[in-house]
Amino acid sequence: MTLGQKIAWDDTILPFQLDQSDIRGRVARLDGVLDGILKQHDYPPVVEALVAEMALLTALIGQTIKLRWKLSLQVQSKGPVRMIATDYYGPDSEGRAARIRAYASFDRDRLTDSAPFDQVGDGYFAVLIDQGEGTEPYQGITPIAGDGLSDCAEAYFAQSEQLPTRFSLSFGKSTEAGGSEHWRAGGVMLQHMPKASPFAQGGGSGEGGLLGAQDIVEGEELENWTRVNTLLDTVEELELIGPSVAPTDLLVRLFHEETPRVFDSQSVRFGCSCTEERVRNSLSIYSARDIEKMTTEEGTVTADCQFCGAHYVLDPKTLGFEAEGNSGDSG
Repeated sequence: MTLGQKIAWDDTILPFQLDQSDIRGRVARLDGVLDGILKQHDYPPVVEALVAEMALLTALIGQTIKLRWKLSLQVQSKGPVRMIATDYYGPDSEGRAARIRAYASFDRDRLTDSAPFDQVGDGYFAVLIDQGEGTEPYQGITPIAGDGLSDCAEAYFAQSEQLPTRFSLSFGKSTEAGGSEHWRAGGVMLQHMPKASPFAQGGGSGEGGLLGAQDIVEGEELENWTRVNTLLDTVEELELIGPSVAPTDLLVRLFHEETPRVFDSQSVRFGCSCTEERVRNSLSIYSARDIEKMTTEEGTVTADCQFCGAHYVLDPKTLGFEAEGNSGDSG
């Protein structure tokens, strides 16, 4: 596809509800966010695709967290792609943009020419929510399952939250009129509204005994869930990515009989939380002898942010709990 300029609904998440079937969801479109994430690294195409998919899932899931909260998704695996980590920072205040960052670690010599998800081996998919100082972070973990990262996320919600959840995603490189190309991504998330007391117990009917929608809802609720999923199956990839279809138009196309109702959209941007002060704080637990071991031949201690590529060069005398004066508190 060819695009000449940024579109109004790029880098936004639109929450909605289908009143007829008691189902909620989000439509997300990412453009500049992915550029910000991926241009920091020289990832092979299969790794880029996995990071793009993970960032899109993070946007769709993260929109529900409260102001100043942090949502993190992680994949840890024994495959060529060892880890994918993403963070979603809730807005500082109403009306502000949320921030997303992401990175992957991988063994380049173990990567294959097969599909991106084939680079992920046995491992786990984790969701972490940090509500801020003075609170205990929440963490939920499920095994890697299915045929993609979206399947892993669906399995997480079924096991940890007992909420039937469905993702439909599309992502890839687009070409602008001038000839340059960049990543675009779009997707829809559906989720059955939670009930007071989930009834699913024991093993499920899914892969490895994991729970599925049919194990969590029944009767009319299952009929509604199946019907809405069938409607989502009709979506086209270009409709998801959305260069010519606004999120509201997409909802009408797919779910007009389900009485869709939209809420305020949330803008997102690429953003990292790393600072020199945080680097110093992370090194404050080390002794002068430990700091000396980290010191380069040039007489400095260096640190690189894996998310944004920021490079910090620090004076070893100002680091650790034995630092001279109070310089370690500056940043």
